[in-house]
Amino acid sequence: MSDDHTHVQEFFGTRAADWDRRFPDDGPAYAAAVAELELGEGDRVLDAGCGTGRALTPLRAAVGPSGVVLGADLTPEMLQAAVRAGRGRDGQLLLADVAALPLRSRSLDAVFAAGLIAHLPRPAENLRELARVVRPGGVLALFHPIGRAALAARQGRQITPDDLRAEPNLRPLLAGSGWRMTSYVDEDTRFLALAVREN
Repeated sequence: MSDDHTHVQEFFGTRAADWDRRFPDDGPAYAAAVAELELGEGDRVLDAGCGTGRALTPLRAAVGPSGVVLGADLTPEMLQAAVRAGRGRDGQLLLADVAALPLRSRSLDAVFAAGLIAHLPRPAENLRELARVVRPGGVLALFHPIGRAALAARQGRQITPDDLRAEPNLRPLLAGSGWRMTSYVDEDTRFLALAVREN
């Protein structure tokens, strides 16, 4: 296991038990972002870096009982918190690295990724892996329940020009990884970039 994985697991592992209590009001933002994926009955979707599974319930509602909802996370404690919260009923939870997903190529219709991109050790390569498991024309949502400026302020830092989530950086990063950005929103109340899987 690389140092990157160890750092991510340590960071989130120690915070998993009270993660949902720290951010109790994020549910509507997750539901609104999931709605923008425009999923249909029977679709197959992955919540990449699912954490405590806050997106699993709206994802299940979007794809219905015939759809497939998967939640993958690198941190066992986060998945355990998802199960304790009852979210394991809404999707199958996988202890997995999004850099090497145990999924067939082109097997999904969409990927939802909340807060993930800042934790990817090799963003271009990791986004290519997400593209691998999505069919051409499928959708990727990169989401955060608050925007870049609000998140930076919460963390006591400034936004820097090299922030991967800045539109001038994110658009070519996605394009080089098999995705075409179709919309970009960075407001105090949310960050949401949508992209379509190219052929």
